Amino acid sequence: MNLTEIFIIALSLSLDCFAVSISSGGTMKILNIKNMIKMAFFFGFFQSIMPIIGYFAGKGISVYIEKFDHWVAFTLLFIIGAKMIYESYQIDELGCLKNDKCPFGFQTLTLLAIATSIDALAIGITFSILNSSIVLPVIIIGIVSFIMSVIGINMGYKGKNFFENKMEKIAGIILIILGGKILLENLL
Repeated sequence: MNLTEIFIIALSLSLDCFAVSISSGGTMKILNIKNMIKMAFFFGFFQSIMPIIGYFAGKGISVYIEKFDHWVAFTLLFIIGAKMIYESYQIDELGCLKNDKCPFGFQTLTLLAIATSIDALAIGITFSILNSSIVLPVIIIGIVSFIMSVIGINMGYKGKNFFENKMEKIAGIILIILGGKILLENLL
């Protein structure tokens, strides 16, 4: 995969973090920099770790699926993309808009970070199947997720959460297109 494709994947993966960050930022009465950095770190860290786990899990199965790996990559990206599109219709999943405090505690942030990075695990498997390096993608995914989380919290705090669901739909569509591109490259 080239740098542009890696960046697009990183941006797409970060949109779950972005959506949760917007919701969380919208619950802040004052912009709490410590909580903003903490949430962004958790999201960036888990978005970086999960592809590594997926990558090594994928290495174990790649020998068995070598002849149809492009179909597996397409299917994984399609499922992740479809899931993101579906989830874009779920409004205020965290309930953060209904209470005064959206939890920024260690346990809650860990659960949120894991939940928002499951897609990254599948992406790691995809990189493994495609025999792509994982080092640069992991760095880019982590940095982009951190930045998007900071942006999301700021947008949520300022009350500009209008684009939250639309961005996740766009990310899902982009992942489906990337999966189609991988499939077509291997079929033609």
